[in-house]
Amino acid sequence: MNRFKDISNFYFIGIGGIGMSALARYFILQGKAVAGYDKTPSAITKELQQEGAAIIFTEDIALIPSHFKSPKNTCVIYTPAIPKDSTLLSYFKKEGFTLNKRAEILGQLSKDTTCLAVAGTHGKTTTASILAHLLVASGAKITAFLGGISENYQSNFIYTGTDLMVVEADEFDRSFLQLHPDIGCITSIDADHLDIYKDSKQFENTFEAFAKLLPEANKLLHKKGLPFNGQTVSVTEPADFQALHTRIENGHYVFDLKTPTNTLKNLRFALPGQHNLFNAVTALGMAITAGSPTHSLSKALYEFKGVKRRFSYKIKKEDCILIDDYAHHPTELNALYQAVSEMYPKDEKLIVFQPHLFSRTRDFESDFAKSLAQFDQVFLLDIYPAREKPIPGVTSQSLIEKIRVLTDKTPKTVQLITKEALPEMLKKNTCKIILLVGAGDIGEEVEKITKILTHEN
Repeated sequence: MNRFKDISNFYFIGIGGIGMSALARYFILQGKAVAGYDKTPSAITKELQQEGAAIIFTEDIALIPSHFKSPKNTCVIYTPAIPKDSTLLSYFKKEGFTLNKRAEILGQLSKDTTCLAVAGTHGKTTTASILAHLLVASGAKITAFLGGISENYQSNFIYTGTDLMVVEADEFDRSFLQLHPDIGCITSIDADHLDIYKDSKQFENTFEAFAKLLPEANKLLHKKGLPFNGQTVSVTEPADFQALHTRIENGHYVFDLKTPTNTLKNLRFALPGQHNLFNAVTALGMAITAGSPTHSLSKALYEFKGVKRRFSYKIKKEDCILIDDYAHHPTELNALYQAVSEMYPKDEKLIVFQPHLFSRTRDFESDFAKSLAQFDQVFLLDIYPAREKPIPGVTSQSLIEKIRVLTDKTPKTVQLITKEALPEMLKKNTCKIILLVGAGDIGEEVEKITKILTHEN
């Protein structure tokens, strides 16, 4: 991956993002000078600063280090989440810098190695993290760019070499079409990002375009039932890669893995939920397709610890279970409910949910209402806007009203709550199972709430 060997400086606009920071870590490791801007300090920006990145939190051109102001030896990378009227973006455009989206840089890097690309509306981060861990454990030399923090490596970037590259193939803004995948998977094609795509058909067509990037059909793995050529994956029905004889023992899934050539016996996997079992089977299939020795896979899968904010236990006591999760789509909420119900079938479940994006809330309001109504109690935070401006009539309160009119099942508590009031409300609540859920800044509240509930319990 020496395509950028002649560039000495890399400037990231939006450096604190989970995908951007992984790329920044790669260039720091390559001995490049890395700097950037982000809106707010975070644990990730603090770590990047400790690793050598110069980061500012005010869009002030005067704060850009002087040696990053030459277009000849500076590569500027930005995230699509940055507003088009960004002061820094406008400055670099005016000064004649070549501006690169993160996806374009990943696409360039993927040309120089064997690229394993994980695509799909749901499950990308967990699948890619399992895959990266399996490959490392089998001795492969890999570079992995993850969309979450792997618990095994405490990072969103894993580096043991450059023979293989593991990357999340992000459908947002059609980013994954920039990649040059050699092996790929598609976990699901549930419609999302309808602020970018005209409709669900256009969304699906883009996945078809991604599938065509693979050099041959058998290098694509996909969920059984999706309209693609390639090897199929399933945990419930016959497929090329299939979980067989699945049962739960001591909090682990235990299963046999059927592959196109043989069956691996008694694999153990700790993450709850059928969706996570599917992610594991997909990652195993990709590792096997990439040539991983199967004798190393059982131990590696057993030792996989998970990804932060993906069904992450923060408290696990007899009278209090606190789970942190990134789910932000109705399908993901359904999967979360299935997982927690499988683990705790008799206990009441309270979900604190922060909707992410006005457009997503509008486009899937009825589905969100049905998904949330499965829980016994629902606390909603205001919608996290991210890159968007408010849409008239689209609010958490309107979602609450939608939940309340459902006739098949309505939670006994459905209410809007502020982040400030949340800790006290949870202290008073008697529900044993509490889930903090969403892709916005609700994650920043988790440690505070954990400490409060731990003290109280």
